[in-house]
Amino acid sequence: MTTQTLESLSPTQTLELDSGLSLTSRIKLNLTIHRSENSVKPIDEWQLKQSLINFLKSNFSITVPEEDVEIRKFKDLKKRKREDPVAHGTLFIRDLEFLSKPSKYGGGVEEGEEVLEKRFFEWRKSVVDKMDGIELSIVGVRFKLSVGVPECDDVEVMRKEWEELEAFGSRGYSRGGRRQPDTVIVRGVPSRWFAEPRVSSKPSMLVTHTIFSAFGKIRNLDVAEDDDKTKQPDEDGGDIVPGLQCKIVVRFEKYKDFYNALKVLCGRSLQKQGSRLKADYEATWDKDGFFENSRSQTEENGRWKPTMGAGNYRSNAPRHQSHHSRYSPDNERPKRNKWQVKIAEELCGQTQWTGYEF
Repeated sequence: MTTQTLESLSPTQTLELDSGLSLTSRIKLNLTIHRSENSVKPIDEWQLKQSLINFLKSNFSITVPEEDVEIRKFKDLKKRKREDPVAHGTLFIRDLEFLSKPSKYGGGVEEGEEVLEKRFFEWRKSVVDKMDGIELSIVGVRFKLSVGVPECDDVEVMRKEWEELEAFGSRGYSRGGRRQPDTVIVRGVPSRWFAEPRVSSKPSMLVTHTIFSAFGKIRNLDVAEDDDKTKQPDEDGGDIVPGLQCKIVVRFEKYKDFYNALKVLCGRSLQKQGSRLKADYEATWDKDGFFENSRSQTEENGRWKPTMGAGNYRSNAPRHQSHHSRYSPDNERPKRNKWQVKIAEELCGQTQWTGYEF
């Protein structure tokens, strides 16, 4: 796949990858629900889902399946303050084919990528503007809805962030001269989709490298289990089974490849041929210098050899040498008996007997 192909990919197009994987377009919205009145009645998640689905159908003529609306209520609702949210969740809009159809004002002429991209973002903004701040009546109780696009789905917001960091100097991106980001972090993808078939259920470095090479030449790659993405401490719901999801960190050699990869990954879900599962991952840029910090930590802590966890599968990892500490039990000075001490003291002109052993 060429760079030109990635640059000309519209937000509604599907990108085919290796290993039967594909990136499909979708819109993700974050939902926050507050109470509009002094009521302590429990929130009905199913009724809230149905209200949102009906709202989208009546206002935008789109049908959203129930499984694409996720609502998670917080614990101890009776103890929460009125200004605190009672629930939060996500809404996914996947049927976006109508946005890629030629406009009725265009005379049926095929439109360019810039026109389609502008239409996509304008329509997404109209959905957010119309949903944000509405009140929903659920079983006689009124709730206020706050809606927003997550940062991981808005590449322009992220680009402004790293440009500000680059301009004002923060988090190491301006040290030693001007530097642009080059690392993408993808969290929440199924580990088995990046594993070698019939070999292991753990993600393979070779398979992962092959898949992400479609975006450009890779300098560094790291794959690890990602089990801390699931649930907040004060919300209801079960935890994910450890090892099912992985976190992938990809460092590209060129900024252009990094930017194109992040732009394509934002606003899409990962699907695998033959599976009905849609992996709604999170893609962002590396703000903290993942590989730089790893290298610095290795140089700083050269005396010891860090142990790699069972879920860590890093490639191009620097080699560590094991060094004993100066005062470690394995390297301590041999003990001398009291006669050796006395002889040493006499040689130094000392006459006082100490009797200590070293």
